[in-house]
Amino acid sequence: MKSSRLIFTGVIGCWLLSACVSTTTGSVTEPERNESDAAELNYQLGARYYQNGNYELARDRLLLATELDPKMAVAYSTLALTYEKLENKRLATDAYETAVRVAPRNFEVQNAYAVFLCRSADYERAKKHFDKSIRHFENDNAEVMMTNAGMCMMQKPDVVAAEQYFRAALDRQPKYVEALLQLCLLKFSEKDYLGARAFLQRLMATGARSAGVLYLASRIEDMLGNDRGRIDFEDQLIREFPASPEARKVLSSS
Repeated sequence: MKSSRLIFTGVIGCWLLSACVSTTTGSVTEPERNESDAAELNYQLGARYYQNGNYELARDRLLLATELDPKMAVAYSTLALTYEKLENKRLATDAYETAVRVAPRNFEVQNAYAVFLCRSADYERAKKHFDKSIRHFENDNAEVMMTNAGMCMMQKPDVVAAEQYFRAALDRQPKYVEALLQLCLLKFSEKDYLGARAFLQRLMATGARSAGVLYLASRIEDMLGNDRGRIDFEDQLIREFPASPEARKVLSSS
């Protein structure tokens, strides 16, 4: 069960699909249109190279895209991810900062930069950019960014701020699985096992079921001294996910 990842949305995914590319109205000269089309083509190629792990080729295409369209924020953000894979933090930082500068109102760009800042342990600046992304009136998935911000604050650690973000995510989307999971983990880490159980019950009521979830459920019941509940969840884990690391862990401790 992965509990510390940040959910990175926007740069690779929707922006890779032609349906997500923004359009403009008004007359455009042929040279301008050709440059815009070329920039988009190079971005699409660069993003696909990135997804396939061809980071040098991705870098070259994305650099060309930004030369053809210096205001293409998505190309800069994807270039920043590419530089991270190439282990060049300085150039990654430059690319993220350029993306934010050319598109200060793009909430997905703000989120991408905030995730990077959190990975770099720059928590205060990460919080600032998460908040900008969350507050954007066009952000219909703000619960994702709220959960990202909460996980970032857990890494700081600032448990109070983290819980506020997770609860805000649930206020917006009560069945959001990732926020429910993170609150369960937070309560477990704080030794509030009744609170952890309550959030896990809400999580499982959504239909979310995995080896990690069942193992966490067994651990919560164990901490609460409920042997019958612990054994029940362990049995379900072994029966439903016999090859999982969690099942092996339970069997090895039996």
